[in-house]
Amino acid sequence: MNNIRRLDLNLLVTLDTLLSEHNVTRTAQRLHLSQPSVSVHLAKLRDIFNDPLLMPGPRGMRPTARGDELREPLRLALEALERAVSPSEPFDPRVADNTWRVAAFDYGESTVVQPALLGFRAAAPHSRLAVIETVPSRIARQAEQGEIDLAFHTREGSPPNLRQRILFSERYVLVGRAGHPELQTSPSLAQFCELEHVMVSPDGGGFFGITDKVLAEAGLTRRVVLSVPHFLFVMSVLANSDLVAMLPSRLVRNNSSLQVVEPPIEVPGFEMTMLWHERSHRDPAHQWLREHIVAAVS
Repeated sequence: MNNIRRLDLNLLVTLDTLLSEHNVTRTAQRLHLSQPSVSVHLAKLRDIFNDPLLMPGPRGMRPTARGDELREPLRLALEALERAVSPSEPFDPRVADNTWRVAAFDYGESTVVQPALLGFRAAAPHSRLAVIETVPSRIARQAEQGEIDLAFHTREGSPPNLRQRILFSERYVLVGRAGHPELQTSPSLAQFCELEHVMVSPDGGGFFGITDKVLAEAGLTRRVVLSVPHFLFVMSVLANSDLVAMLPSRLVRNNSSLQVVEPPIEVPGFEMTMLWHERSHRDPAHQWLREHIVAAVS
């Protein structure tokens, strides 16, 4: 450890070249240094390693046993360092075999992952994608530790210490089954409150959401008769009952089994964001994945 602290990269490069050239003059020429500078480097190296390293011989300098011992590991170490500090190779998704891990609620799966998937498979046929369920309290730690590459979450409540990009803005619409007798036109506010509603409660079992908050501010309530943890189950319930729901519009786009109308009360929407850690921000592969997703949901 003491030797490592006394070394610098220039000394190691000089030693590697000396062990290759066996000559101070040629080493100086290769490194664009003066001959006295190389001699100074060699003197420092001899002191650090407590060994002559190279000795004068009839045809230049010959490595000592310690010098020979250092030759191969030093060359490999410098090559590894050169690769580490060299500019990254351009990312080619056609040949890459990455395994990506993204965290998303079922809403994010339907509105972000699914639109991106077809193009992803065509552009990166050898890569894999794992979707794991979002746990908001864990997103920052998972991203920091490399357990996930991306997370999709509403802008409100996203961890502030992660990079983020807004993918789209979302609004709420009133949804029921196709042919629902109460949704042939947009209901009045009184009719809306009398309908039987189902709502999504990600934490489980809740019967009060953003719609109820807006109604409460107007001194009103609605009839929430069913609370479920996932959006996809709501879709099935709506298609097979007379229940209605306030749902994000992208979730029900082009669904012929559902009737979509404008609600009689304005409920604030949300912004969907893509989140990632600073550690991945400049990685060419990660940049490609982010841009692919942005293009897919635009």
